[in-house]
Amino acid sequence: MTARSEMLLEWIAHFSAQRIAVVGDVILDEYLIGKATRISREAPVPVLEFESRREIPGGAANPAVNIAALGALALQVGVIGADREGSALREALEARGVNTQAVLITPEHETTVKTRVMAQMGLRFPQQVARMDRLPRGLLSIETETQIADMLAAQLPDASAVLFSDYQLGLNTPTIIRASENAALRVADTQGQFDKYTGFDALKCNADEAQAYLRRVLESDEDFEEAARELFDLFSLKCCMVITRGALGATLATAEETLLCPAPAISEVYDTVGAGDTAVAVMTLALASGASPEAAVMLANIASGLVVQRVGNYAPTASELTAAIRGEAGGKR
Repeated sequence: MTARSEMLLEWIAHFSAQRIAVVGDVILDEYLIGKATRISREAPVPVLEFESRREIPGGAANPAVNIAALGALALQVGVIGADREGSALREALEARGVNTQAVLITPEHETTVKTRVMAQMGLRFPQQVARMDRLPRGLLSIETETQIADMLAAQLPDASAVLFSDYQLGLNTPTIIRASENAALRVADTQGQFDKYTGFDALKCNADEAQAYLRRVLESDEDFEEAARELFDLFSLKCCMVITRGALGATLATAEETLLCPAPAISEVYDTVGAGDTAVAVMTLALASGASPEAAVMLANIASGLVVQRVGNYAPTASELTAAIRGEAGGKR
């Protein structure tokens, strides 16, 4: 085993001592799985014979599930509706070891749900054929916003870090973000509105989001390094800027350097859903444990490689991550 692998394994051992507050737009991911039997006479679409339904935490709830699966204490901060879906989401979080005491239930808010219709065909993994989203309408009330901000602030003395997972659905408001100012470590994973996280320790986005924000095409390693440096400086980040690039890995910028952290070779990719959530969860845990930004991104890349070999959101355990680093068969799916 290489010295680098030994170093990464040492940081995983520190994960269980961390307490991470995860703030953001929690979503119930619903999967309706059916067997494709024929083509409909009404339209050129497959007719599915219902087989099963799965309801799992998604959106900002997925990083919290990943943190809990890796042995740390995950505290979810968010809002759900007083509806069946909200109850299902809360139960699913608690079943996965996530603390939900800071999940606010309010009648004014309908729980966000993303329903994916999956077709089972032979021995292959189910294929997604349609998706229907139930999204929130309107802004948070001042009362709800204040309650969430107060709940977050109350968690800071015991938190190793605060992770903002921003799905652009309205939870991460300036008021709630300001409530985290006294956190030991602040990390954000955002799909836009980067400026909300000015002054944070670390910021992560993917390649498409970086291109959209900077309004230019990024192609070469040099393009991404320049972009990461620009974003690091623009938002006065204290630790690092990370741009994930799928199979190529991630470009990292710190005050001292800019570099590409390669991703591990993956023979088969079944689904990229949730890989970004896993990456930022592992990155946050590693940084909170004291790892360097480069080590944190290396661990995040390895964990994401485990996720893309599964269908749907998947949260790898510390033992699976350890096995993947050691190159054991248990680290490959």
